[in-house]
Amino acid sequence: MKTTTQGLLAFLMMLIVQFSFAQQKSVTGTVVDETGIPIPSVNVFIKGTTDGTQTDFDGNYTVEVGSDQTLVFSYVGFLTQEILVGNQSTINVTLASDVEQLNEVLVTAQGIKREKKALGYAVSSIKSKDIEQRTEGDLGRVLRGKASGVNITQQNGISGSATNINIRGQISFSQNNQPLFIVDGVPFSSDTNPSGDFVDGNSGSSRFLDLDPNSIESVNVLKGFSAATIYGEAGKNGVILITTKAGAAGNIVKKTEVTVNSSVFFNEIASMPDYQYQYGNGFDQAFGWFFSNWGPSFDEGGPAGWGNQAAIDENGTLEHPYSTASSATGIPQAFPEFAGARYDWKPYRSVENFFRTGTVINTSVNVRGSSADGKVGYNFSYGHLKDEGFTPGNEVGRNNFSMGGNAELSNNFTISGTANYSRTNFKTPPIAASTGNGAFGSGSSLFGNLFFTPISVDMLGLPYENPLTGASVYYRQNNSIQHPLWTLNNAQNRQLTNRFFGNLTAKFDFSDNLNLVYRLGYDFYNERNTNYQNKGGVDLPARTLSGILDTFDNNNMIWDHNFILSGQYNLTDDIDVSFNAGATSRSVSYDRQGVSSSGQLVFDVLRHNNFEL
Repeated sequence: MKTTTQGLLAFLMMLIVQFSFAQQKSVTGTVVDETGIPIPSVNVFIKGTTDGTQTDFDGNYTVEVGSDQTLVFSYVGFLTQEILVGNQSTINVTLASDVEQLNEVLVTAQGIKREKKALGYAVSSIKSKDIEQRTEGDLGRVLRGKASGVNITQQNGISGSATNINIRGQISFSQNNQPLFIVDGVPFSSDTNPSGDFVDGNSGSSRFLDLDPNSIESVNVLKGFSAATIYGEAGKNGVILITTKAGAAGNIVKKTEVTVNSSVFFNEIASMPDYQYQYGNGFDQAFGWFFSNWGPSFDEGGPAGWGNQAAIDENGTLEHPYSTASSATGIPQAFPEFAGARYDWKPYRSVENFFRTGTVINTSVNVRGSSADGKVGYNFSYGHLKDEGFTPGNEVGRNNFSMGGNAELSNNFTISGTANYSRTNFKTPPIAASTGNGAFGSGSSLFGNLFFTPISVDMLGLPYENPLTGASVYYRQNNSIQHPLWTLNNAQNRQLTNRFFGNLTAKFDFSDNLNLVYRLGYDFYNERNTNYQNKGGVDLPARTLSGILDTFDNNNMIWDHNFILSGQYNLTDDIDVSFNAGATSRSVSYDRQGVSSSGQLVFDVLRHNNFEL
């Protein structure tokens, strides 16, 4: 019985092996183009796997594949083709040219369209799918890594802070190196209007933050001087051409299409200082309320242990810093509840617990469509961004509305236009340069006082505001360092921007080869800035200590007029001639005005009439 069973099992295994082997077979064939010329190096792989091969110099291939599997043939410049193997052992394939890819048309200077292969300069093209639904609401940061030769850096990790863009390196040591932004054929201001400098904390946004990446159809980056010649001096640093979905209205014949995108992202601080958690506040293993981590160990025993410190009792506690602070600071009087209180000698993870998990909520709605004959097209879109950074007190809110349309009239005229409105609200605590125990300049430094906090200080557990005066209080006996939480709650930089931009275009076709275009473009924004700090700060210039309120508006207006006569003629099958002639007129006006006040009278009342100066 045992022998019979073993023989039966062996027979079944042989059947399984033979059956499995029968599923795999060798398939051969040749891949050619539409003219019958063999194509070498065509990728031939089995769908759903990474298995496959490539065609040789004569377009031949051989691959082991199952009868129920599908072969995928792909090559640059040709349409991908899929074929089910079935009972075939020879599969010859003819790949069709990908006309759309080979004849890709790009928008170049002044809205002129050219085939990519006909351009004499480098252009990087980024499509909407590459920039939609990203974690960053800033278009500049979204483009990072999308185009070669374009270096994009952000000023800091604060959401909404300025972004620097360089195309093929620095052009000037002392002047602006930002490229020229063109949106739907119209110059678009990408200014960064600083409210301070590096020392005092320049936390302003770059104005391309006003663009919603979800409303963009395509981005073309023109590199080099020849690419930007038509824009003159303004384009010397390169040009970033942006076509919005409103600006592309009418390009496709389709019924009304509604697209809704919504995404939620979470972000955290990328890196932290490498803190040690062995020693606390003091010097030379001796305890003291200093701004250092050279004090006793958090272990009781050993030469550096806290058991050798007179200030620390047998329970590992010491007198609360608010009970031992100098009476001149007013801290003991303001906090009688801490008189005689004890404070645990242990490491606190105050800095890492200070930061939060940021959230980015992005929602967009787009409605586009055209008439049945494609002569009339329209596009409407709305976008909403809510970006709460990983730093408390930092957030960006933005609402975008846009509309655009295109209509071909019966008298050889085509009219089109776009209208866009954005409202961007940016907030951040002050982040001036700092030595760790005081800012360099006239502004407060949240990060400086935060990152240098000694490990043994419970920053998040210590009260930060004097209940009698509202002033900052902290652990040092002379109260010589500003509490980071006081800075967070009593100082802020705000920037509220309202912006309108768009264009109106009329084109007349003299013939299929010759046309005249007039384009009127406009771009206006009002940037309202508010920087304030309540009185009661620490270790700052007298003006800031007294309480400050600075409010100023930046107003920028661009009017742009263009007349362009364009022609394109085919002299022979191999020779084309095209030309553009025209004139442009542009006016740019910038105005800045504001009020600066100091000497706050009533704490936390932020009105200019509540300040002495």
